[in-house]
Amino acid sequence: MRTKEITNVREDSGVGVIWFLAGITIGAGAALLFAPQSGRATRRLLVRRSRQGKTALVEKGRDMMDYGRSLYDRGRELVDEASDLVDKGRELAKGSSD
Repeated sequence: MRTKEITNVREDSGVGVIWFLAGITIGAGAALLFAPQSGRATRRLLVRRSRQGKTALVEKGRDMMDYGRSLYDRGRELVDEASDLVDKGRELAKGSSD
């Protein structure tokens, strides 16, 4: 179950960013082709949209870093728990063989 969750996280984390960047590119291209504004207004629009895209990308990156840290912390906890279980198993095995 956990392996499936981790696999889904790996797949989801990069794909969303790629689609987001593709959307920005397509949108900017369409804006240039079909813009009824002057060149100056179009440039202002592109600058504004690129700033919005940058802000969204930075926020998504921060969210991904936070999520990655939480996954790392949880993985570390699981490793510590597993290590404790192995140690207890060794103690039990050692005690029963004596």
